[in-house]
Amino acid sequence: AEEKALAGKVAIVTGAGKNIGKSIALTLARDGAAVVANGRGDRAIIEETANEIRAAGGRAMPFLADVTKPAAVTAMVEAAVKEFGGVDIAVGNAGLRRQTPFLEMTLEEWHEILGVALDGAFILARAVVPEMVKRGGGAFVGLSGVSHHAGSRGRVHVNASKAGLEGFVRGLAMELAAHNITANAVAPGSIDTVRGPSAGGPQGRGHIANIPLGRQGRAEEIAAMVRFLVGPEGRYITGQTIHVNGGLFFGK
Repeated sequence: AEEKALAGKVAIVTGAGKNIGKSIALTLARDGAAVVANGRGDRAIIEETANEIRAAGGRAMPFLADVTKPAAVTAMVEAAVKEFGGVDIAVGNAGLRRQTPFLEMTLEEWHEILGVALDGAFILARAVVPEMVKRGGGAFVGLSGVSHHAGSRGRVHVNASKAGLEGFVRGLAMELAAHNITANAVAPGSIDTVRGPSAGGPQGRGHIANIPLGRQGRAEEIAAMVRFLVGPEGRYITGQTIHVNGGLFFGK
């Protein structure tokens, strides 16, 4: 049998219990990676993700850890090393979605959103990169979004966090290139996912009428781009934000 493209690789995927994160975890596992499926509070959904991977013949471990807590993330990385031998791939997908008008937004809510999307990316990278260095290379992918590029209301904190994430990824790409570690961001557009009530549906420019390809994207289409970036085909791509949005925004 032909060896799978990610055979021997170990991936940590945060927010892997549902939607895009789950799809990424399943896709990486399908192509041979051992996957640590991370979640923050709901053990049942990350166990379900891990069980689906195992049922398909893959290797997986669910791990509850709040990405805003360095000690919890360090423990998760140590568990990955103990269980699977190291870490080659890290996908920062955990995020909180919230719609709040700017004039009603508190500093506490601002910090809460930035804590997960931006601090969480830093904490994850800080914990995994030394392990990638030991392995002779690796790949870090952060999940950004279209809203701070195309414009949206009620999300100044989300927009700030994702813009920060993209800047963080570019800085990482420069510093880690010598270690054969790539760092990129994937920015989904309007994706057909099950969202919490506070997330808000496609509105404004994210509405289907405004998407040139005439439909929402699927989680699998985002996962396919992440899989490409972290695999052998993506090793010459670093410091980029890749837009996967049906033409809703033309990255420039």
